[in-house]
Amino acid sequence: MGIEAVREHFKTYNMVEKIMEFDQSSATVEQAAATIGVVPARIAKTISLRSEEGALLIVAAGDTKIENKKFREEFGFKARMLAPDDVLKMTGHAIGGVCPFGLKYDLDVYLDESLKRFTSVFPACGSTNSAIELTCEELFIISNAVKWVDVCKSNEC
Repeated sequence: MGIEAVREHFKTYNMVEKIMEFDQSSATVEQAAATIGVVPARIAKTISLRSEEGALLIVAAGDTKIENKKFREEFGFKARMLAPDDVLKMTGHAIGGVCPFGLKYDLDVYLDESLKRFTSVFPACGSTNSAIELTCEELFIISNAVKWVDVCKSNEC
């Protein structure tokens, strides 16, 4: 699946041409930020977590991490990352390219409030060398997000 599924997804929104592909890796927040030329916080990382239905995705600013207490209060269970093999099975994207677009299964996507401090953010596009610049409103619509949540804290804390 990967980037081809993401391209198909973006055809619906007439935004395929906005997908950026790079000669170097953008698989980590730091690599993506350096490649694009933005601060790491503007990289919209997608976190794959276990849920009672199988999996859910949280898209958050690149300088944050899940805060267990907030997550439990929001979802009613403990945050547990999917194993790498399960990430690929559930999303259709390999780690380093996971995004909330062109998913293999219809997973619930939540956007963390940490993204709202930026006019635009850069999520991956299904490969370890791709990204797209989207406003938070576009990200919400195009990812078919369920809602905005506040489940992260800054890594600088």
